[in-house]
Amino acid sequence: MLITRLIAVRLVMALLTLLLVSLLIFSVLEILPGDVATRILGRDATPETIAMLRERMHLGDAALVRYGRWLVGAVQGDFGTSLVSGRSVSDILGQRVVNTVYLSIYAFLVYLPLATLPALLQAVRRDGPIDHALSVLTLVLLSVPDFLLGTLLLLTFVLAVPILPAMSTVDQTSGWLEYLRAMTLPALTLAIVMAVYAVRMLRDNLIEVLDADYIRMAELRGVPARRVVWRHALPNALVPTLNVTALNLAYLVGGVVVVEKVFSYPGFGSLLVDSLQLRDFPVIEAAVLIAATVYIAANFLADVGAIMFNPRLRSS
Repeated sequence: MLITRLIAVRLVMALLTLLLVSLLIFSVLEILPGDVATRILGRDATPETIAMLRERMHLGDAALVRYGRWLVGAVQGDFGTSLVSGRSVSDILGQRVVNTVYLSIYAFLVYLPLATLPALLQAVRRDGPIDHALSVLTLVLLSVPDFLLGTLLLLTFVLAVPILPAMSTVDQTSGWLEYLRAMTLPALTLAIVMAVYAVRMLRDNLIEVLDADYIRMAELRGVPARRVVWRHALPNALVPTLNVTALNLAYLVGGVVVVEKVFSYPGFGSLLVDSLQLRDFPVIEAAVLIAATVYIAANFLADVGAIMFNPRLRSS
């Protein structure tokens, strides 16, 4: 019951945060200087076209009324109509979001061993040659920007060893093998970028846990070293790393713009950039709200994971 109550409190806080974020998204576009219709159409627009757009966007209604209408529609999955293409925003976002979800799942599956195995190896072989070599490698990768890392992977796996495509172009007719080949390089780029942050924190946490008294007692009782590391040390060391993982999950959906552009991948991030350039406000609002939802959901899952892994949080 205590765990259920804690999770319910976190869920209510997450929903309230999302409500405030939706209000902030709508308000930011409202308080920009100038008339909304004029900002969208530009200064050369005729009064007739501006009047038509104002009527289409219901700009004559009060701001709170328009926010309520937009929020109710967003909850139902209806984000309005694109001002550029005239298509439903949900239809525009649909395949792009699916593509980014596929890429995110692939990148996260690659991220898990990239973050866990080096940290385990460093913690077990602390202060040795392997530990020092991996520490230097992670420091170097930390200083490499996303686009440069993606470019280096392109040079390696497209020019030097031509086994992967240079452009990650897919559509609804692509098969799963085509998706897999197209997503490999961008997923590897994202996984490396995320893993270098988690490896250093997980290594330090593992070393601290491995020096704890209960780990020493388990070793003295003759528990095999592999079981000590995987069953006792790793779950406790993962708790502080969950927040980093939550940020990485949010980064996967909301911050893949650069990687998607480098590899020409038709995902969610590149759509947001294109919409900003075209001033397609309904698409921008929907895209930012989805990114915020993923960010809040990732932090909620991290809180729940911390509660489940750490008994002290359940009793505090």
